[in-house]
Amino acid sequence: MTSVYPGPGATDPRPTPDERPVSLEGLVYPEWGPIVAGAIAAAALALVLHAFALAIGLSVSSAAPTWRDASFALILLSGLYVVLAALASYGFGGYLAGLMRVRPSSREDADLRDGLHGLLVWALATLLTALIGLATAQSLTRLGAPSGGQAEPSTSVGGENLIAFDLDRLFRAERRPNADLEYPRAEAARILLTASSHRGMQPEDRAYLVRLTVANTGLAQPDAERRVDEVATRAKENISRARRSAVVIAFTAGAAALLGAASSWFAACAGGRIRDGEAPPHAWLDWGRPMGRT
Repeated sequence: MTSVYPGPGATDPRPTPDERPVSLEGLVYPEWGPIVAGAIAAAALALVLHAFALAIGLSVSSAAPTWRDASFALILLSGLYVVLAALASYGFGGYLAGLMRVRPSSREDADLRDGLHGLLVWALATLLTALIGLATAQSLTRLGAPSGGQAEPSTSVGGENLIAFDLDRLFRAERRPNADLEYPRAEAARILLTASSHRGMQPEDRAYLVRLTVANTGLAQPDAERRVDEVATRAKENISRARRSAVVIAFTAGAAALLGAASSWFAACAGGRIRDGEAPPHAWLDWGRPMGRT
């Protein structure tokens, strides 16, 4: 006996499969207006939050012994603040991009398109924040760099700013035989920076640093040796603290960037649902309408 299947129709209980091709128009052609606006808003909010953090002392990049001690609790709090600031900034930018996009004719793949726009906001905001941070760091480096004179090039090294106070202590004297300390300071800085290496400061470098201190301060040999040992110990502590701070900054920056990408994705999807009327808007977005009592 042969059975003939009539195929899907009005009497067939099984649903007819949807054979329409998936539209990639929203994926290939993103809306750059909401993306740029969201990225600018995210970068601006991040700049404000980080400026506020610097104002209240939530920074782990300073190794100045005259300011404060970068304790573990403060480093942990500063890293947590960086992560929270990234979540807030990227989420705000992605949310705005989702709200500002043109309402699609269908909700099919709307969350995917909104999420991809949120990722583009995250990428562009990261580039803007990096450019602003680089420009700020260069300006602060020029302001904080030791003066090298007007005509001659500076002989200072990069680590001299890190141990500048230790160099002041090393060459402190009531009566200085030689008034020009530019090259001796740079040479002493290069020697002191080796104190934090695996091999440490070599005996011949220590002996030369003692002679350099005697020649520029007029101290006796025993006093110069004691001062060199004290300054080398302090410089090693400051360099180690700066290295720990750099590790914390790098780790928190990477974690904040990854979490910020997820925050921007989900915030853009949430903004898209509000745009399409699938979710009620927040009270802050609906402040112009009269609030009814239920």
